Amino acid sequence: MLDFRLKVFYTVAKRLSFTKAAEELFISQPAVTKHIHELEQQLGMALFERIGNKITITPAGRIVMRYADEIFTSYRNLEYDINQLKHERGGRLQIGASTTIAQYFIPPLLARFNQRYPEIKTSLISGNSEQIEQYLLEKNIQLGIIEGSSRNPQLKYTEFAKDEIALIGNVNYSYGAGEVLTAAELAAIPLLVREQGSGTLEVITEELKRLKLKLTDLNIAMYMSSTESMKSYLHHAPGAAFLSLQAVSRELEAGEFKILPVKNFKLVRQFQFTHLQGQQDKLAQLFMRFAGKEIKGEKGEVG
Repeated sequence: MLDFRLKVFYTVAKRLSFTKAAEELFISQPAVTKHIHELEQQLGMALFERIGNKITITPAGRIVMRYADEIFTSYRNLEYDINQLKHERGGRLQIGASTTIAQYFIPPLLARFNQRYPEIKTSLISGNSEQIEQYLLEKNIQLGIIEGSSRNPQLKYTEFAKDEIALIGNVNYSYGAGEVLTAAELAAIPLLVREQGSGTLEVITEELKRLKLKLTDLNIAMYMSSTESMKSYLHHAPGAAFLSLQAVSRELEAGEFKILPVKNFKLVRQFQFTHLQGQQDKLAQLFMRFAGKEIKGEKGEVG
């Protein structure tokens, strides 16, 4: 049913490369060129402008791209609705999740989802919140799951779970004079923080404002892009890091790490589903309903 020429165009437009499109579609580069030429002849307008070894999408190409997005979403939803009539579910669901969620929170949900709906092929990619939003805008995924308080007007956000962030340190080191750290004591501790663009860093920065602290007031030992790297570092040095309690639950239970309470600091953040505004993919809706029920401890079929 799907016009393969449109799929070829869409792949070239996303990759801006005939070679990469050919590799992704498992066809030859001359075949890609032929399909694009036939589509341009059919529409009577050029869809790409070729300048040396580079290509750019033309205004006509951008219009076709916009309608192709809607057509492909409609095709996926058509497949979903027909499968519903056959009491089946199928299709492909591409999810993107920010790093902490992808590593510690979403895999158990995905495992239960795949057990419930084995005919749905799911995939998961990770990145920071900024990257996940960009993947959505580029139509590389159908659903994003992020932390932070991002508000891109092209995207819709739905809160669905909570997560607490605390200052974590190594049990073998002392970090302050009392049981609760003051703002001044916090500012003296060598800190590991997430990279710019991280939703975790965003919410921490906002919460620190209540303590009248900025990142520049802190003793930042290193920026790191991975929670696992931060945990490994803390095993070998007297630093500390603001980390999700879900990410360090094993180390806390094993007595390797400890929570360092900070006076007037308590950070509970929201995990959010995010997707493009407008028509939504029905498989993405199914997963959102499933995850919501699982978080609430409800069981049963998700309609």
